[in-house]
Order: sequence, then C-alpha cells, then structure tokens
Amino acid sequence: MCAERLREAAGLGYSRLKERHLREHAEKYGRVDLELGGSAADSGADADALPTDARIRAAAQGADDPGLAALFFQYGRYLLLSSSRPGTQPANLQGIWNDKLQPPWCSSWTANINVQMNYWPAEAANLAECHEPLLRFVDDLRESGRRAASVHYRCRGWTAHHNIDLWRTATPVGGSPSWAFWPMAGAWLCEHLWEHYAFSRDEKYLARVYPVLKEAAQFGLDWLVEGPDGFLVTCPSTSPENHFLTADGSQGCVTYASTMDIALLRNLFGRCMEASRQLQKDTAFRVLLEQTLRRMPPYRIGRHGQLQEWAEDFGEAEPGHRHTAHLAALHPLEEITPEGEPELAEACRKALKRRLAHGGAHTGWSCAWMISLWARLCEPETAHRFLDELLAGLHPNLTNAHRHPKVKMDIFQIDGSLAGTAGILEMLLQSHRGTVRLLPALPENWREGRVRGLRARGGFEIDMEWKDGRLIRAALISRAGQPCRLSAGVPVEITADDGALLTVEAEGETIVRFPTEAGRRYEITAAAPNRAFEPPAVSSSAASHPSAAYQGGELQ
Repeated sequence: MCAERLREAAGLGYSRLKERHLREHAEKYGRVDLELGGSAADSGADADALPTDARIRAAAQGADDPGLAALFFQYGRYLLLSSSRPGTQPANLQGIWNDKLQPPWCSSWTANINVQMNYWPAEAANLAECHEPLLRFVDDLRESGRRAASVHYRCRGWTAHHNIDLWRTATPVGGSPSWAFWPMAGAWLCEHLWEHYAFSRDEKYLARVYPVLKEAAQFGLDWLVEGPDGFLVTCPSTSPENHFLTADGSQGCVTYASTMDIALLRNLFGRCMEASRQLQKDTAFRVLLEQTLRRMPPYRIGRHGQLQEWAEDFGEAEPGHRHTAHLAALHPLEEITPEGEPELAEACRKALKRRLAHGGAHTGWSCAWMISLWARLCEPETAHRFLDELLAGLHPNLTNAHRHPKVKMDIFQIDGSLAGTAGILEMLLQSHRGTVRLLPALPENWREGRVRGLRARGGFEIDMEWKDGRLIRAALISRAGQPCRLSAGVPVEITADDGALLTVEAEGETIVRFPTEAGRRYEITAAAPNRAFEPPAVSSSAASHPSAAYQGGELQ
C-alpha cells in the first residue's frame, strides 16, 4: 500500500504535487492572516528575507523578530491542518512526522497534557474541522472506557488514563503510579467536546455529544468519596508525573484530592449542567451535580502563597517540575481568572514563579504552556519572554524541540509547536468566562499589527488592527446570533453593517454588552477613528464559576 502510494506520487512529479498540496490547503489556511509589525534582525537586515534557520539562531542570540512569531503561528496552523483532518486519526506526539520504528513514547496519545495541547489552537485558529479526529476519538474511547470504569473501579460511565493507543486502550499501563495511574483523562478530553460547542453554538452537535459528557460525569460522581474533612474527594489521586514530600521527608506521589483532579471534575460537572440547561433535559441529574459541587473542596493557598498542588500543603520533591498540572484551573480551563478570583489568580502567579525559580519550563511543551498561563494572568511581557525562549529552542525547520534533562537526543514533539500557536492566540484574543477580550496580553514588541479571521467562543469571528499598543479598530462577525460582552481595553463604538450605531450597555470605560444577529458584521472602532477598517489580505508567509449559565458571549 505504502509503496504503491509512493509510486503514484513520484509519477505526478514535484510541480503537480506542490500545486495539489497548495490547492488542498489554501482555503482553510487562508482563513487567518497575522502581521506583527516590522521585524528587523540586530544586524539591521530585513529578518523576513533571512532563511528560517538563521532567524532561529538570531532569536537565540536575542534578536527582535516579531515576524518569526507570526511565521511560527501560521506554521502551527499548517501542522494541525496537515496532520488532523476529518476521517484521520488525531495528531499524536509527533503528528504524522514520526520517522522511527520505536519512536519516543511510542508516538502515542498522552492524555495527561500532550494530546490536549495539540488541539488548543483548533477552534480559535479557525480550523474547527481539524478538531474532528479528536472529537471522534473521544467518542470511540467511551466504549473501552466503560469497561475500564466497570472492571477496574466498579463505577458507572467511562474513564481513561494517561496513555492511549490506536486501539483506544483506556486502562492504566505498567509503570510508576506518578504517571501510569491517572483516571482523569476522560474528564479532560470532554472539555474538547464542549469547546467545539462553545465556539460554534451548534445545539444539534451538543445534543449528540451530551451522552459522552454525562457518562464521564457519572464516572466522576462514583469516583468521589468523602474525605477526612467531609468534602467529596478523589482517592487515590495523583498530580501527573509529580512527587511530593511528607512531613518526615519521605517521597510519595499518591494521595487524595489533587488540585488537578478537583479542577477537572468541577469543570466537567459545570459543562454538563450547562448542557442540560441548553438542551432542557436531565433536570434531576443537573441537581445532583449542583449538590455534588457544593460538597467538593475549595482551591487552597499554601505556605508560599502558591496555589496548592495537593489537598495538603506538601513539600515539593522537584520544585521546578515540568508539569504545572494544578494550574489547569487557570488555563486551559476557566476555573480561576484574575477578574473573578483575584486571590487565587495571585496564588497561580506565585506557583508559576516558584516553578520557574527552580528551573521549570525546561521542555518545549512546558515552555509553550507558560505562554498561555501568563497571558491568562494578563502579563504580556512574561508571556512574550517564554515565546522568545520557545522560538530560540526550535529545530532549524521550525518544529518544536523536546529537550529533556533525562533524554539524550533532541526529539520533535508537535505539542510544543501547537501549544505555542495557542499561546500567541491567548495573547491576542481571549473569550473564556463569557467575555471576548481583544488584545488582552499584547507585548511591547508587537506595538502595531493586524489579524484577520480569529474565532471566539459564542460563535464570533474577529478581525483586529492596533497601533502603539492600542486597538484602533476591529470587526466582529456573529455566526450564531448570541449577545456579546466585549472588553477592548479602550472605549469603543459599535456600528452594524447597515451603518447604524448600536446602543450598548457599558460596564466602565472599556467593557460593553450588545446584541448580535447571526450573519451580521459589527465594526468596533476606538474612540478617535480616522479611517475605515480594511481587513488584511491573505499573505503567504463574569460569573465566578463555569457552572453558571452560559448565554452566548456572556455568563448570566
């Protein structure tokens, strides 16, 4: 089969293959265009004219090259577009580019962070179709996951663990319990089912996937037990791949109620409750989830002012550990935000600083996650610093280099590339917790630029242009006709596509609410407009908890 395909490809010749490839990718790739202002290398030469490997070497030496960030962003979209299409398998650790008979980590789907990272940019980067293989994968996994839940744990619903193969293995694998035992993959993977709905607002799709969400929540309900302080907790519990120190100095990895477990289940229960409301079904189940949420433990702040990783404030066996699993509550989830939970957000900031002070973010994928975490904390310069570090460590062909202290070879892992693209998205546009935020973490190096075709939760498509670090104008296309709560960072006026100035509900100087109609375009103009907004041409190169009711672009 492979030899036959290679012969057919060779018979077409390079020119025809390239033409066919461009035609196949053009429509989807061209939906988004990003410009981040001029980019000049330290030598004074135009960086865009340099070979990619030279730009990466220059970035490693501290060159300022915003164009490289824009190129990396589009390259990430290209990687996902090439390796994840409807009808294919989801992108794994190397995507479709594994070249080894015995690849690192079997080139599998590692579901305690890595496969999720691959799909963080899918919706916002306007590649929703590329999400389909993972969404179908989750539905497939429910079948084997039911057996794992029943046989291993005598629980209802379905579950999965950290390592999943082509045959949808849902059981734990052999190895240290710090990574092999982790029955929370189902809860995390279900967030992707919800995200596809949140960006599209397609209720027929939601009705189709609701049983998958519900069964994952049923496992969570059965998995919870009453803990020593009366809260409902997970037990046994781990924080993926990490260890803690007990009071007597001994090292362990299994305890109860890790913060990541609690965040994932709280999030899943909240999504199921909202789906139940939207679909107007399962009232009794929704009430049960509400009652369970009230009995789950709160997030806790530890002795260093950090968000605790475990229920108890254990010492850290590896303070600079590459995983920041407990901060999933900040990103990619929306359990903690600076606006809604400022004290917990500050605890997340201290946890990050503590990790980094001890050498954290030393692998490509963990460095990429840092971009999004700091963007969610609205710290653009720190987010940009980690983007610079990610760019400086790339392989010469722009792929992410997984350089781990325990691994002697440089490995390509696609998750660092795709999570890096997601980090750039978080710097430019956020839409969690019911608010569309324009340029929420714009760094000084990107003082001017424009972007076309990004997507936001609530069924919106966004174009933006900015100068001197401030939004000048934007356009919002409503695909689902949902109301929008918009934070632009500057006072704005909203004009409909018929030229009518909208009456908006203002919240302070820079946040407005306004209704939208499906299919209509809304111009968003800063207080001192001076010319009409023209989208760039395609280039080559606030509720306190997600269980609150989600209504389009806002939480009510």
